[in-house]
Amino acid sequence: MKTIRNFTNNLSSHFLLYLFLISVTFYSCKEEKLDVDILITNGIVYDGIDATSKQVSIGIKEDKIVFIGNELLITINATKTIDAKGLVISPGFIDPHTHADRDLIDPENSHNQPFLFQGVTTVVIGNDGSSYYPSSKYIELYKNQGIGTNAVLLLGHGTIRRQIIGSTDQKASNDAIKKMQDLVQKEMDAGAFGMSTGLFYAPGSYSNTDEVIALSKIVAQNNGIYDSHIRDESSYNIGLIYAIEEAIEIGRQAHLPIHISHIKCLGVDVWQQSTEIIKLIDNAREEGIDVTADQYPYDASSTTLKAATVPRWAESGGQDSLFIRFMNSKLKKQILEETKSNIVRRGGPEKLLIVGAEDSLLIGKTLLDISNELKITPEETVFKLIISNHIKVASFNMNSEDICNFMKQDWVVTGSDGNSGHPRKYGSFPRKYNTYVKQEKVIDLATFINNSSSKTAEILRIPNRGILNVGYYADIIIFNPNTFKDVADYNDAFQYSEGLEYSIINGQLVIEQGKFTGNLNGKVLTK
Repeated sequence: MKTIRNFTNNLSSHFLLYLFLISVTFYSCKEEKLDVDILITNGIVYDGIDATSKQVSIGIKEDKIVFIGNELLITINATKTIDAKGLVISPGFIDPHTHADRDLIDPENSHNQPFLFQGVTTVVIGNDGSSYYPSSKYIELYKNQGIGTNAVLLLGHGTIRRQIIGSTDQKASNDAIKKMQDLVQKEMDAGAFGMSTGLFYAPGSYSNTDEVIALSKIVAQNNGIYDSHIRDESSYNIGLIYAIEEAIEIGRQAHLPIHISHIKCLGVDVWQQSTEIIKLIDNAREEGIDVTADQYPYDASSTTLKAATVPRWAESGGQDSLFIRFMNSKLKKQILEETKSNIVRRGGPEKLLIVGAEDSLLIGKTLLDISNELKITPEETVFKLIISNHIKVASFNMNSEDICNFMKQDWVVTGSDGNSGHPRKYGSFPRKYNTYVKQEKVIDLATFINNSSSKTAEILRIPNRGILNVGYYADIIIFNPNTFKDVADYNDAFQYSEGLEYSIINGQLVIEQGKFTGNLNGKVLTK
């Protein structure tokens, strides 16, 4: 009996001690105080890493995340509280392929709202081998003028080549390569995150693989990446498969990560090659070559009419040289024949939609429409148009099977390749969510968010962004999962997406309750 009494007394003592410790712990937690500028509560939080959501609050002080957890356990004094009940909270999206530099240099468009309303907080500029040069000049411009989103710079291989060789179709000498390497180093020193190539476009198309490897080695020495619009996405020259293999070989020999821009199978000649491409890239990754890609969620590509249809050899030396060759009857015949073949690769004249032109009456017409109006062949129409107009086209030449195959790969992230005239500039990220997450269920919500934020930051080697984590920069978006969608289409490509309720960039609200605040809080991110 005494033994039982002692045991009971001991148990009571331990229980009282336990209650005391709990009360002390709770009291101490309640006594912890934190001052924040913005507190976000009650939302569905995806941190950019995990496959599931969390129910936590997020505190922001100045430009950083300082708290993630249960705000009831501590005393938080918030200047502003956002009740995100029923809304999704995620890292701001990072767009790895844009042409937003054309807007960022313009004071009237530097707000970058077409991307902001998609949930994009960071854009990459200098893609497709074309960048503003020298970058140091433009970095200063962006800082002084103010920009709406963060900007990551790539140096353009075509831009560098043009500085040394010009726009002519010629092989780079050893001396020219050395001079280009020096310029690459200067651009990396200025803060570029890597080098982009546009091997499909002049003058990048005039380079050989050895030249690109030589320049890429300088990028590798500076811990940069190689981003490529590959030499052929269709059957224009070496073919899609060989173009992928060339990109992989550049990574293998230069020892740097390879990122393939807007991966696609463009044109009926290469439809259903996605399976083989995926296998090629998976094998390269198993070998230890870091190969990734981005993708926009549309079945229509977009470029200039000239780039889509005119053979590259005919472009050597620029526009004037092109038309000098065109006036030569023998060369004209060859140019027209190859242009006709390229039109077929793009799906035919009925599939080439004019989406940008100085003459606004051309917009919305197909190449076939204009050809019929002029009563000349589509290939002749091309040259009639480009002699006096800078024409942009959308060409409907991809199939859904390839799009979905690529989208399912964990090394493929979301991108827009956003340029004026194509709805992707205004709608890529919400379209991917609305079409491929909600409607077709190709991927789930967490995968979409992760592949639009943290994985992109990892690919580009952007530190302390793309993840909701204490100590990281406060680039955060809040969207309504029921209304987040693209609105822009091919009839009106200039419509802002809907459903983004809040966007915070570097700790400041740039979109609040679905409205642009006017804040230009983006930063130029340098390596």
